[in-house]
Amino acid sequence: MCGRYGIWASQRELVTLFDIALTIGDNHPTWNAAPSQELPVVLERADQGRRLQHLTWGLVPHWAHDAKRPMINARSETLTEKPSFKEAARRRRCLIPANGYYEWQEEDGSKQPWFLSAGDDDPVMGFAGIYDAWRDPEATENDQWRRSFAIITRSAPDALGHIHDRSPVVVPPDMWSDWLDPVATTDSHVAHLLDMIPPPRLSPRKVGRAVGNIRNNDSSLTESVE
Repeated sequence: MCGRYGIWASQRELVTLFDIALTIGDNHPTWNAAPSQELPVVLERADQGRRLQHLTWGLVPHWAHDAKRPMINARSETLTEKPSFKEAARRRRCLIPANGYYEWQEEDGSKQPWFLSAGDDDPVMGFAGIYDAWRDPEATENDQWRRSFAIITRSAPDALGHIHDRSPVVVPPDMWSDWLDPVATTDSHVAHLLDMIPPPRLSPRKVGRAVGNIRNNDSSLTESVE
């Protein structure tokens, strides 16, 4: 599971890194991104190219009757089978920029948070994701659409499994274009892409318990306590 992460790279950095053609919304750095927040997501449209757009973390499928049960994660093993995810997996794949993410581990009767990143200086990663747009029948005309996303997870590699048994699917930069490709729309192609993505090489470090409070949001949250 991935329930919190950090993305503090500037909008300019993200535009350059992901080769963005269009931006929608302003990016504000956060060290404590949580479900229900609007966060920067990279997606690609065949007619508009690659864009950086803010979507709500917590997927609501376009066919849902309501938005009461948003899904923050989608399991890679059943991505092309579950009704909530399979259409988005074929046609609406995205990348979620992140400098790292948090997991909690049982330790001495309490939960110890860890921050997991790509290592030195916490460079930006691209988590595999899916997105959708749901129309709220009760909303005003100017705010009818909820555009949302979920992060795809898989079994954690052995080096990280002692912290948590799941981890985000981290797409390497040389596969970003393949993952975002809006033309690739078959279940077999999506399954092939997931099989081709290697396990992430992440560096974990213990951090303070302040990250558990969503009101805390500064760089000290990712500092090692060891």
